[in-house]
This record gives sequence, C-alpha cells and structure tokens, in this order.
Amino acid sequence: MRSLIDHTHALDAGLAAIRRQYKVPEGFSSAVLAAADEAARREPTAHVDRTDWPFVTLDPAGSTDLDQAFTITRAGAGDDLILHYAIADVGWFVQPGDALDLEAWDRGVTLYLPDGKAALYPPALAEGAASLLPDGPRPAVVFHVRVATDGAATLDGAERAVIHSRAKLAYDSVTAADLPLEFDEFSRRVQAAEVARGAGRVDPPEQLVERADGGYQLLFRPRLPSEDRNAAMSLAANIAVAAAMLQARTGLFRVMAEPDERAVRRLRHTARAFGLHWPDEQPLEQYVRTLDGTRPADGAFMLAVRRAGGGADYLPFQEGVTPWHAAMAATYAHATAPLRRLADRYVIDATLAIANGSQVPDHATEAFTRLPATMDKADSVSSSIDRAVVDLAEAVILHGREGESFTAVVTDDDPDTTRIALREVAVLSKVKAHGVRPGDELRVKLVAVDVDRRAVEFQRVS
Repeated sequence: MRSLIDHTHALDAGLAAIRRQYKVPEGFSSAVLAAADEAARREPTAHVDRTDWPFVTLDPAGSTDLDQAFTITRAGAGDDLILHYAIADVGWFVQPGDALDLEAWDRGVTLYLPDGKAALYPPALAEGAASLLPDGPRPAVVFHVRVATDGAATLDGAERAVIHSRAKLAYDSVTAADLPLEFDEFSRRVQAAEVARGAGRVDPPEQLVERADGGYQLLFRPRLPSEDRNAAMSLAANIAVAAAMLQARTGLFRVMAEPDERAVRRLRHTARAFGLHWPDEQPLEQYVRTLDGTRPADGAFMLAVRRAGGGADYLPFQEGVTPWHAAMAATYAHATAPLRRLADRYVIDATLAIANGSQVPDHATEAFTRLPATMDKADSVSSSIDRAVVDLAEAVILHGREGESFTAVVTDDDPDTTRIALREVAVLSKVKAHGVRPGDELRVKLVAVDVDRRAVEFQRVS
C-alpha cells in the first residue's frame, strides 16, 4: 500500500502504532544532517557537461526525491534506440564510511507509509542536491542503453555527467508532446521483449481506503499507462546493467523463484473467488497480462499474485551461477533508484567502472557480500509494514459490520485453518472450517474486529 485516503483521521492512531512497532526512524540525527549539508555543497568535478541534452523526469506529481531523468534518441545508423538514463549520483555525495553511509546501512531502504516516509538520506540530498529536479544542474551517472527492434537491451556506456532536467513531468498529467518522440516506441519494444521472454511481471494497482456512506471502502488505483511506459526504461536499464556485471564476473543481482505448484493452485482458487475466468490451459504469466487493473476484482487478484511469488532476494556474483529473476524472465539487477535503495549505489559504482574499463572499486566488491543480509532485513521490515497497513485498513473497513454475513470462497485449506477470500470486499482472511476444499463457497459471519490489533475474525455459518 502506498496511499491512504482517510478523511476522518480514524487511522492515525493505528499508523502511529505501526511506526512504533517497526521502529520506523523519525528524522535524522544532527550529525547526519550536518554531514548531508556539507556533502550537498560538493561540486561535481569528474563529470562531463550534458546540460544541453533535453532530459526530463516522470514521477508521481508530489515526488521530490527524483532518481531518474531521461532522453531517448535514435542510433546514428540502423533502427536501434538509445536511452540516455540519468541516475542520481548519490555516490558522489556519500563517501564509504562517512556518517551518511553508516546511516544508510542502518536503514537500507526508504520506508513508505500512508502518512509519510522515512527516507534513506536526509532531505538536503534526497530532495535537494542529489535529486534530479529541474531547478538547476545536477550531477548524475548516465547509462546509455541500446534497445534493438526486438527489445533486447545492452549497455553502450556509462558516464558521470552534469545534467539539467527540462521538466518535472507527472504520471497523471503528462502528454505525448512532453516526452521524447521515441518514448512510446521504446516502451513498446521493451514490453514486446517481455512477452517474448515469457515474463510474468505483475504491477498491481495501488490500494486505497476511502470514507463512503458512513464507513470505509477499499479501492484500487490502477497503474496509469504512463507509469507502465516509464517502468520500461528502468527495466531495460536494469537488465542491461545486470548483463554487463555478469560478463565482468562481479555485481549484485536481484533473483526470484517461480511461484511453486501449490501457490499456483491457490491463485487459481483465488481467481475463482474474485469471479475471474482463468483458463485451465493458460500459464500464469500469460493470464496476468489479460488483467485490467481498473476492475476491482482484477486489481485484488494482481495483489494476490504479487504476494504468491515468495519475494525476491539479492545475490552477489557466484562463479558458475546464472542469477535469474522469474518475474522478469531475465538476469536482473537494481541500479536505478539509489535515493531509495542502498544497494543501487554500489551497483552504479561497479557499472560505471565496468563500462569504462576500470577495476570495480574495492568498497563495492566488499559491499556485495554484505548487502544481501542488509537489504533482506530492510525489505522484510518494509513488507511487514505494508502488510500491517493493509491489515489495519481492512480492519477499519470492516469495523461496524460485525454480525454481517459474507460470501467467501476457500483459497487454501491447511490442517488448522482455512484461508478465504470475500466476494463483496477485497479482503483475504481465515476461518475454521472442516470438510471443505479449495474453490468451495462458504457463508461466513464477521464476529469480531479489533482495529488496535489489526485483526478480524470470521465464523462459518453455512
């Protein structure tokens, strides 16, 4: 969950409790803030001048921590497209072992809650000197990513550069006239390559909670087409960077296993619970491409698919091992969000060295062995917070409806409990039931809601 609409502030106490439970940082120490102020004054001296290139950014309207800016050109000969992808040069401001670096290792990632974020770096950097805002020149690392007509992406080069973004574009208001002429074609190629690889990437809609008719309702904000097209640039860059690191026999990769057979069976029952038709012969990765996030049932199922994958992990280079990300159907890395993820800073440092024929810095090579544990811990906290916020929202939505009965479908039957999906609202829960099988329809009564514990309790009635 990334957004929450709560006009009556009923969720404030619950969100505060989640922050306390997961020890979400509140601001930065004076020492870290002072280090950020000093780092923000560091002038770029190892950067070429690309301020005449027409870079723009594309993000949610309210974003101020801008990791990426871009422009797209056609190759001098042939039909290839070149993405010039400027990434915030966090490594220029943060030095190994300094106060900013140590604090970032403690945090790992930026944590997002509906009532605000706990950033990886202080605002002087994350929303100032390192952010690719259009209010002045900024240092960046520019990846030059070549995309062929079939969508195959390769890294043509990388350089430190000073850029000047022309515009801060927003997903919900951007027009074709604002973007490079090749933007749509670039996205089309990358998405076609995903289909050809059999990728099963799922980008579910945003979950929202809104006051309505004296209560709350759960809503889904589907991804906008501009978001999907924007994501194609990060996807191409991350695949190209991963290939370059793998060839250089170094790096840090993002890996994910396929949902196992049990998870796929559960998803089929979940799809039935939401009234969706998933043909028996159709693989999951093909079916998810038919979903429309503007429909609540589709959106709820997309969230279920995201949870069923078992999560992604970080893996440093290992001789003889090809790191694989099942959802991307590719060797994949994270390199495009250094203001929000610690690991990206080191991947960028390594890629910059590889692209220019230099030795990967020792601090990056050493970090690759430590980062998986640090990032797994940070991602676990982030996922737990997301789950807690969803549980809180579901409890708030159902509060006051105690005693009501709902139609539910069994999605999984474990020895001790039966997992169910409600048809009327996008809620997944548990109930004690015997003699049922996945796919069976039940009537359940909501017997208790505890908003403080973020818990709901159902009882089978038929």
